[in-house]
Amino acid sequence: MQEIHILLVDDNEGDILLTKEALEEAKIVNRISVAYDGVQALSFLKKEPPFMQHESPDLILLDINLPRMDGTELLGIIKHDPELRRIPVIMLTTSSSERDILTSYDNHANCYITKPVDLERFMDVVRTIEDFWISIVKLPKTA
Repeated sequence: MQEIHILLVDDNEGDILLTKEALEEAKIVNRISVAYDGVQALSFLKKEPPFMQHESPDLILLDINLPRMDGTELLGIIKHDPELRRIPVIMLTTSSSERDILTSYDNHANCYITKPVDLERFMDVVRTIEDFWISIVKLPKTA
């Protein structure tokens, strides 16, 4: 089975650990890179120092509420960049605001998921993301 590289963009260490744990429990082989804010994620995607040797992700899990550059702004940059826009972006955030949902889809998010507060439900959501986006969906090859 092909390895999938996921870029997780989140500043909440607890959510990062839970997401990684849920992804690692699956039988599908994947690599997970983490960026803690929008500026770091953009540097990672553009392969700027210190990320010059990192491979491009096949899928991005993006929180909205981030320091330095929020997820909505980062999403707009990604989806307007010819080198990055084909990478599927899943908004995975605590916000259930209709404005955030509309803004995300206006900026071409591939889907929008509100993080459940319940631990078991959160793990189920991450497993479902992996089942759909990695087992079912055909992802574009990254450069």
